[in-house]
Amino acid sequence: MLSATALVLMMTLPGLALFYAGMVRRKNVINTLASLVAVAALVSLLWFALGYSLAFTPGSPWIGSLSRAGFAGMDYLKGSAQVAVSHIAPNVPESVYAMFQLTFAIITPALVVGALVERMRFSALLWFTGLWSLLVYAPVAHWVWEPGGWLARLGALDFAGGAVVHINAGVAGLVCAYVLGPRQGYGREPFEPYNLGLTMAGTGLLWVGWFGFNAGSAVAADGRAGLALLCTHLAAATGALAWMFGEWVRRRRPSLLGLCSGVVAGLVAVTPASGYVSPASAALIGAVAGLACYWGATGLKRWLRADDSLDVFGVHGVGGLVGSLLTGWLANPLIGGASGHWVVQALGAVAVMAYSAVGTWLALKFAHFMVGLRVDEASEQLGLDQAQHREHLGS
Repeated sequence: MLSATALVLMMTLPGLALFYAGMVRRKNVINTLASLVAVAALVSLLWFALGYSLAFTPGSPWIGSLSRAGFAGMDYLKGSAQVAVSHIAPNVPESVYAMFQLTFAIITPALVVGALVERMRFSALLWFTGLWSLLVYAPVAHWVWEPGGWLARLGALDFAGGAVVHINAGVAGLVCAYVLGPRQGYGREPFEPYNLGLTMAGTGLLWVGWFGFNAGSAVAADGRAGLALLCTHLAAATGALAWMFGEWVRRRRPSLLGLCSGVVAGLVAVTPASGYVSPASAALIGAVAGLACYWGATGLKRWLRADDSLDVFGVHGVGGLVGSLLTGWLANPLIGGASGHWVVQALGAVAVMAYSAVGTWLALKFAHFMVGLRVDEASEQLGLDQAQHREHLGS
């Protein structure tokens, strides 16, 4: 669990940071990197102050208690060899389990950053992230992963975060894109990625880190964790090839960005299923997600008319939805001890989408009231690196 925790944190820093930084324009690279670092730091403090307790302690079906607020009860007493454990993960110290779950709480709002880059005030991002982490992420995590949560009681299956992380972040990103509005010149001028080499490096770190994300969610070094690791890798591979195939047919040539996006699409979609399905089913999920997310980042994006800068909804929202629904059909009770029900999976996905949309809108409105959401036109033209941080990339 210590190793898995480190791997999942690596997914955000530096994995997602490099993945996103390579796709934005040169004048916004530093702002993108700074946003990911700040999100990780802010969510870490909020998680141990309130978020973990709200998400992972018994309470109502909707939210946990405050019994673990402010680091309470996570001590280790050497003299008596006493250590706190969670009722969800009784075989590891609760400090380890809380830290593992923190890395999920970090990467979820970090994913949302990809939808709003190049135009949001840095101060507004901090206000939004803090509110969203406590008011949206923590309750949804409680619904699905705490045994008393209402979706957990219904039998919703989400092994490592298809709904809690990816659908949640995808919908939040779409709402952010709508509320902020498009970037200047969007659809009229080319937005050249700064360095797809960085995006490729970030993809590799995400792929490796995802082993901690999914296998670690078994909360044990056992056969189920090993199967989740295998399923994760196969889905990433089929996702990459499916996106490549779709792009090759549609555009007559494959691209590195498409391959990287396909890897992430496969990883996203297998996340809710990885501890419940066979390797063959995982490969199928990755293939379906690769094609579905390619459409999500192209045709669906044009139809929605939202400047979701780095396709957070098209990849994570669509991929999470595909994975959650297919988990309902493909879950094998001989593997995970649970049968899937696609109606329950669909209900869970819709509930998370609706709650995330409303909660995101409210958090954005509050941030706008406090500091204003969007930089002025001159700052956007100059670039957020200079306008927000007075820094720039060297030559």
